[in-house]
Amino acid sequence: MSRTIRVTVRGKFAGLSESALAELVAKQAEHDFLHTEYTAEGHLTYDLPARPFFTFRFADEVDEEADIPKAAARAERKAADWMAGHGYPVKDLTSQAVDMSVVPLGKRGRREADKSVARGPKL
Repeated sequence: MSRTIRVTVRGKFAGLSESALAELVAKQAEHDFLHTEYTAEGHLTYDLPARPFFTFRFADEVDEEADIPKAAARAERKAADWMAGHGYPVKDLTSQAVDMSVVPLGKRGRREADKSVARGPKL
């Protein structure tokens, strides 16, 4: 059974050139932290020039619990590679991975799960 993993990679912009800073500020609406999602490619958010920090959110799947640290390391590499590829120096990368199969369901999720159990399996 595969597990859906959400990896959040955080870091700090390090010594951005004036042109890189201007480019990021110009694209800020595309990377607003109020509109986040977890994707396989990664979803970047930041709030420049107020804060020099950024967050990348990645969705991944692994087969075993033991593979979760590998997913986190992959996400960090993807984030670092994307930033380097766009000429944005970064530092202090950290990541946090969450196995969605162990996240408790909220009230709405429990209600939906109860409905599907009450209806029984579809034949």
